[in-house]
Amino acid sequence: AEEETLPVVTFGNLMTEGTALSRRGQHDKALGCFNDALKLRAGDKHCLITRSKCFLKLGDTENSLKDAEASLQIDKTFPEGLYQKAETLYTMGDFEFALVFYHRGRRLRPDIHKFQLGINKAEEAIVNCLGNPSAVKLENTEELCFVSRQAERRKANQQQPNKPTKDQKRTKKQSPKTERQLLGELYADKAYLEKLLKDEDLMQSSTRQGVKVMDLVLDGISYLNHRRDFWQQQKPMYARVYERKLLQEGRMQDRKRKSSDIGRSITKDMEDIELCLARGSAEESCKKAERMLRKIQGWTEEEVPNKNELIGNLHSCIGNAHLAMGQMEAALQSHKMDLDFARKNALTDAESRALDNIGHVYARIGRFQQAINTWEEKIPLAQSSLERAWLFHEIGRCYLELDKAEAAQDYGQKSLQSADEEGDVEWQLHATVLVAQAQVKLKDYRSAIMNFERALEKAKLVPSEAAQNGIIA
Repeated sequence: AEEETLPVVTFGNLMTEGTALSRRGQHDKALGCFNDALKLRAGDKHCLITRSKCFLKLGDTENSLKDAEASLQIDKTFPEGLYQKAETLYTMGDFEFALVFYHRGRRLRPDIHKFQLGINKAEEAIVNCLGNPSAVKLENTEELCFVSRQAERRKANQQQPNKPTKDQKRTKKQSPKTERQLLGELYADKAYLEKLLKDEDLMQSSTRQGVKVMDLVLDGISYLNHRRDFWQQQKPMYARVYERKLLQEGRMQDRKRKSSDIGRSITKDMEDIELCLARGSAEESCKKAERMLRKIQGWTEEEVPNKNELIGNLHSCIGNAHLAMGQMEAALQSHKMDLDFARKNALTDAESRALDNIGHVYARIGRFQQAINTWEEKIPLAQSSLERAWLFHEIGRCYLELDKAEAAQDYGQKSLQSADEEGDVEWQLHATVLVAQAQVKLKDYRSAIMNFERALEKAKLVPSEAAQNGIIA
């Protein structure tokens, strides 16, 4: 009864738990913690940025961008907000606008090196796409809301009718054979774009941002025409060398292309699986993971170099989905398969993840001794004081449930020591309360009172009125 009157779910507690989950790659679980934290402290800019990072890991760039912009609405000079917005824009492929915010962040905080790194990678991406970073104009404006570059093109194109460009007309005069030689693999892309121009209905349609499809197609053709002209000028110098190289490496390129296509497909499927679970669609997430597992098992290790690691990861996803649906035995079976794959392939992080999940399932179904045994195996794999703090706390809590108060007190003190090393007040609070509760069961009431008083001071630092009331009771 006393334990039930001791709520310790505070903003800081949720942030700590969410951060720990995110570090372990459990972004779907972390997202739930950040959502709950924002309910307790709406508009907290640090929480918004942490949740934005979590959305980005899950592939939800739209919500990632919204959270980054929301943090900047609160504080337009917030460095983490500027960096996260730039990172999200970069991931979305809007390299020019990402570059704007990397530059803005560096001007405000030149001491933060990651802004310069962001500038470097954004400029490199622009060079790869456009060929000239000087085409990007950085304007010192106060506006922080994202406007896509396609929308800017649409505004410019409103002044002129939609008709084929000079580049496009010139394409018709080029010999297809010559153009194929100059463009190489890009020739098929250009032919496809020109075929799209004949579809009048499609050309009059627009994207969700309001940009006409015709404008996008013409931009693509214009870019390919510039590449063609450049290579035509350089043909005597190295175009023939390039062709010979293609002939020599033809088969290898085909294999690499196939492997690259498979890699992109796997990345997208994994993002979909994690996103479904994060949005509460556990059954759909489970079905997608099972389908993907069957697909990967049919591929060779040459096509998917990290095949075993992916198989283990998918078993973990399936186990998490079963747990969310309340199917405990199925969840346990999947996480054990994840553990087997991790140990067979010497994947330390995956082994740690699997032991963590197995322990949680055992604890949920009341098999506390098995949860303890599993988590004790994980102790040598813990990578930080914070991870050890919550791990020791969970083991101690299980011992308390088994009425083994001395062991509970011992692990509570270990948890407190790790929390002190990390300087984390939340876990200092949890560990101190665990020690005090163990001392009550040991009838060491004087020590228990002292530790409850220490916990009360920690609760005031958090601060948490609910935790204070619970400890006083």
